[in-house]
Amino acid sequence: MEALENLDVWKRACRLSVEIYKLLSGNRQYGFKDQITRAALSIPSNIAEGYERGSNRSRIQYLKIAKGSCGELWTQIMIGRAAGFLEPEPSKKLELEAKEISRMLYGLIKYYSTSQEKDLATRPS
Repeated sequence: MEALENLDVWKRACRLSVEIYKLLSGNRQYGFKDQITRAALSIPSNIAEGYERGSNRSRIQYLKIAKGSCGELWTQIMIGRAAGFLEPEPSKKLELEAKEISRMLYGLIKYYSTSQEKDLATRPS
């Protein structure tokens, strides 16, 4: 099993979360700020939780939750930009990064799903 610290998607999700916190440090839209930072923090946290649980089944489940949080995050970034809560240029870059992390998570989910199917197929009945 690959160490979590070496997983690119986890490292990128951590950096994205930090960037969201930095971008919103002076933002006074507290409800918005709370919701978007929770979504951003949820991504690397769920990746880590799935990896720590150890089984492919748990890993897939938590990767799917992290992927859902990516969708939530980029939607909130888009809405925040349209509402004037976020500056256009930095928020667009963060939205694109969230979408790229979502694609990476999809690839991992597919990989572990395929691995799980192979494991089930090779088990003696």
